[in-house]
Amino acid sequence: MSQRRAVRSRLERLAREIAKFGAVGAIGFVVNFLVFNICVHGFHLAVVRSGVIATAVAIATNYVGNRYWTYRDCERSRRSREMSLFLLFSGAGLIIENGILALSHYGFGLTSPLADNIAKNVIGLGIGTVFRFWSYRTWVFRALPAREAVETAESFLAAPAEPAEARK
Repeated sequence: MSQRRAVRSRLERLAREIAKFGAVGAIGFVVNFLVFNICVHGFHLAVVRSGVIATAVAIATNYVGNRYWTYRDCERSRRSREMSLFLLFSGAGLIIENGILALSHYGFGLTSPLADNIAKNVIGLGIGTVFRFWSYRTWVFRALPAREAVETAESFLAAPAEPAEARK
């Protein structure tokens, strides 16, 4: 029975992680979609250039959401390593996302605004999102080892409360 409980607990944690990652991703999607369409239709930039700009802005938005909400309890001791890996894997996702857009637009000749948005924001972003989720949770925002996490929580809970006069 305890093994069943442990599996259920892990699945519940994974479901919460996926939900948070999805919420951050939804905000990133809106940012990506808006910036892409403003660049293409407002500034009349090339579609792939617009896609790269939009994805870069969304990556910055998503880093903040993932670091400070989705993965806020993960290891923070090596921030430069985290940022480097985040940018590496986000860059790979950017290539996936905009590579599909380039293939659709220039390779297959599907150049309508609808086709560009489907290629970039549905197919490319969908595949890129699966890749990013796997790489972020595996390599970038690594969980603290269980023992260290318990010790950190215990030390936090055992810390004496600050007197009211010290807070003034």
